[in-house]
Amino acid sequence: MSRERLVSPDIISKEEEGFNRTLRPPTLAEYIGQRKVVEKLEIALEAARRRGEPLEHALFHGPPGLGKTTLAHIIANAMGSKITITSGPALERTGDLMGILTNLGEGDILFIDEIHRLPANIEEFLYPAMEDFRVDFVVDKGMFAKTINVPLKKFTLIGATTRAGSLSAPLRNRLGLVYHLDFYDLDELQKIVVRSARILDARIDDGGSSEIARRARGTPRIANRLLRRVRDFAEVKAKGEINSAVAREALRLEGVDESGLDDLDRNFLSVIIRHYHGGPVGVEALSATLNEEVDTLVDMVEPYLLQQGFISRTKSGRKANEPAYKLLGQPVPRGAAPTLFD
Repeated sequence: MSRERLVSPDIISKEEEGFNRTLRPPTLAEYIGQRKVVEKLEIALEAARRRGEPLEHALFHGPPGLGKTTLAHIIANAMGSKITITSGPALERTGDLMGILTNLGEGDILFIDEIHRLPANIEEFLYPAMEDFRVDFVVDKGMFAKTINVPLKKFTLIGATTRAGSLSAPLRNRLGLVYHLDFYDLDELQKIVVRSARILDARIDDGGSSEIARRARGTPRIANRLLRRVRDFAEVKAKGEINSAVAREALRLEGVDESGLDDLDRNFLSVIIRHYHGGPVGVEALSATLNEEVDTLVDMVEPYLLQQGFISRTKSGRKANEPAYKLLGQPVPRGAAPTLFD
């Protein structure tokens, strides 16, 4: 069953994608969070600039909505390069990729989102382009087939994925810079909300930004989406002033609780506790009970619940931890893990 979720880190619409572009920081100095990644990236960029070379091929991996695309744009800005954006599923034929590669200039950036979903034939076609900056293109068929060697300008490939483990070893080995993006803490998210509110000319105080940040599930994309909804509510109901009370009421109306959970999250926990006695239970069984796709649960629901300690993954399946029982007002059984790490 497909549904739009306010707390899903996926972009829902082209309109929101455009909205996010206006909030995107143009430089690493303005980028909030991911401090270790930023420090390493600053060094790599400065070294590449001093040598007058393109940046090494890179991979950003981690949950969706944490800034992988933003960092690719920042790299392009820092290197004074053009960025071309595509995705793994969009590249179905070698001709599609050939057209993109031959149009790249010296030092340009090719950003491939969902790079783990590249078809095998496209991936193999990409290898010589990444290593030797050339491609072998076959024209005609059978006895008339000819291989044309096409030289390319030196470019930087940047891949983004939510599933680094799904990348093939040959592709992963060709990506020299590998960075993991993790969930943001409350202070970082609050700074992001304040910055975005300033760009949007929205009036917000510390209480309002804190309420939004706390419900943003550690994800800037969700923080900006919640801010957008709270801003609309404030303009209609509170003369445009966003304080803690206004933010709480707006997000209560949207079904987002103080932990940042929505109906699907709470139903997920409820099914484990009430239907499967706290688990362990396999994700396929949860998928069938909730009438949701397995990928939706694995990619969009579980990461945050795991990070917050509501559930644990075991060899036998998913188990509810003590915080999940308390959230749903259920008695905590003996043996329930108090946190994810116990």
